[in-house]
Amino acid sequence: MKERAPYGSWPSPITIELVASGQVRAFYGVWLHEDRVAWLETRPEEGGRVALVAAGTDEAPIDLVPAGFNVRSRVHEYGGGACWFHRETAFCSSFDDSRLYRIEPGSEPRAITPDPPEPNALRYADGVVTPDGATIVCVRERHESGEVVNELVALPADGAGNAHVIVSGCDFYSSARLSPDGRTLAWLQWNNPNMPWDGTELWIGELGGEGVANARRVAGGAEESIFQPEWSPAGVLHFSSDRTGWWNLYALEDAGERAIAPVEGEVGLPQWAFGMRSYAFLGDGRIARKVTERAVDRLELVEAATGTVEPVPGRWTEFGSTAFDARDERVAFGAAGPREPYAVVVLDTRTGDRRVVRRSFEFELDADGISEPRAIEFPTRDGGTAHAFYYPPLSATHEGPEGELPPLRVICHGGPTSHTGSALSASFQFWTSRGIGIVDVNYRGSTGFGRPYRDALRGRWGEVDVTDCIDAAAYLADQGEVDRERIWIEGGSAGGYVVLCALSIYPGVIAAGVSHFGVADMEAFVETTHKFEARYLDTLIGPYPERADLYRERSPVHHVDRIDRPLLLLQGLDDRVVPPSQAELMVDALQRKGTPYAYLPFEGEGHGFRRSDSLQRSLEAVLAFAGRVFGFEPADEVEPLEVENLAR
Repeated sequence: MKERAPYGSWPSPITIELVASGQVRAFYGVWLHEDRVAWLETRPEEGGRVALVAAGTDEAPIDLVPAGFNVRSRVHEYGGGACWFHRETAFCSSFDDSRLYRIEPGSEPRAITPDPPEPNALRYADGVVTPDGATIVCVRERHESGEVVNELVALPADGAGNAHVIVSGCDFYSSARLSPDGRTLAWLQWNNPNMPWDGTELWIGELGGEGVANARRVAGGAEESIFQPEWSPAGVLHFSSDRTGWWNLYALEDAGERAIAPVEGEVGLPQWAFGMRSYAFLGDGRIARKVTERAVDRLELVEAATGTVEPVPGRWTEFGSTAFDARDERVAFGAAGPREPYAVVVLDTRTGDRRVVRRSFEFELDADGISEPRAIEFPTRDGGTAHAFYYPPLSATHEGPEGELPPLRVICHGGPTSHTGSALSASFQFWTSRGIGIVDVNYRGSTGFGRPYRDALRGRWGEVDVTDCIDAAAYLADQGEVDRERIWIEGGSAGGYVVLCALSIYPGVIAAGVSHFGVADMEAFVETTHKFEARYLDTLIGPYPERADLYRERSPVHHVDRIDRPLLLLQGLDDRVVPPSQAELMVDALQRKGTPYAYLPFEGEGHGFRRSDSLQRSLEAVLAFAGRVFGFEPADEVEPLEVENLAR
């Protein structure tokens, strides 16, 4: 018999310390070798650093980098592609100085690129090594005299010489990949104002001692997004293209391009970071690929020659964007499901055996208390349809009072060009186990639903994404599942912008907001953000300064007089994507108006919190904020949060 208690006040075995501690990891990159698998994992308890880890069969994981070494790249600010291998030798970018390091088995890291003239002025990512192990080809980003230059460079893998530029002239490059014989280089390039999911070009050329010869474009363009060029073991170039409205797989053969097992699903991702992968080649000619349909992932094995598809059974519904590799008959990946936390898994495709190498968290959740997401479609106010996952409140020991409806936490993902999945999340279960429902919205503009759905946000950022999140909440309230008077909206980055818009431009339905490093002033964002996103808003809103009127119209800071609901702002002071000035603009405006608010700045944090102490403080701050605003008493002992101008 469950005990009745007010929603939001249920005691939970999922503590704040548990969610924010080093027991919860994220995985980036997976590499299969002959007798081991290697991966990158976050370490919140070590200041949020990323460590390179490996494990052999029946062996405990060991670190391949020394304590304190942070395997991250600053290229594009979002990084990714910070590690690659040639046989057993790893090449890693250090976040501290942005130099490349060579790491031999059993040896200390050795820098193979020079000290930059200024800290982090030379940055490297997304590399590949020639078959003979002598040369690295990678992306380099130079910061000189206020200018940022992106290019492809080649450098000696032993550090015996300097890097030299082999491809340049475009705004951005990624995915340099060598044919098996090392003679032909493929890469992606694109120019502003395009983002890589808008339009990219796939080029190939002959790699020689001085650079690339006979370079030519073989696919893509301003309105076609190419993702993950990859050479098969037989030397055939493959890639994903969204030319049909879906990212699908193609092979570039002598007779021309050939679609491989096309599907109305995505074999591709928005390239926010380097090293993202959706497929890999097995040794027998098959292709292991992950397909996304309506934000749900599945794993398939495809016969490249015939297009025959073999589904891989499993409880996974979400696969990591960078953690995917194959070798011989094995596939390694990061994956999770509604009842399965993220884990590094090695699958033998012949026998079906699967080995879980490392889980994102090891503590057990009570099976009776896990809230599973329910996919919902809901009507939008302009006659469209949008999508979300709803997690109802659930506890193994408690339930709400008769006649009371639970509060609702509306989550708007970042990007905005990305999507949210349905993986088991300790942080989501933290809330549902306390009696709070969550709706995780894949508003129009999200990926995983085809290009038309993704492009629905073009020119309408700050409109349809905001109203879709509000309409998701209203839909659940109309269904009698949540308390209409106790709904708060929460998100980070672009999701934080949605929060601020929902309270300032579209007030009325949402009762409170929590913005994690959200954009407040579009004009200031354009003037202060980094190169990668400097022209992103051209497609999301319009060209600037030609449409400065739209930028002001959709900037929450210009509508702060309409905010009459409590707002919590959390901001990393080292954020280079959304600078602290954005949050400070809102704080100044809220102070002048007398609106209830709280502001928590975090020293040493950038765009996304990584450290255990920051994660813990932000989580307990949101819980304390929701409790104060909605009148419930959390069962947890949390540090008090001072909310300015809040009478309650």
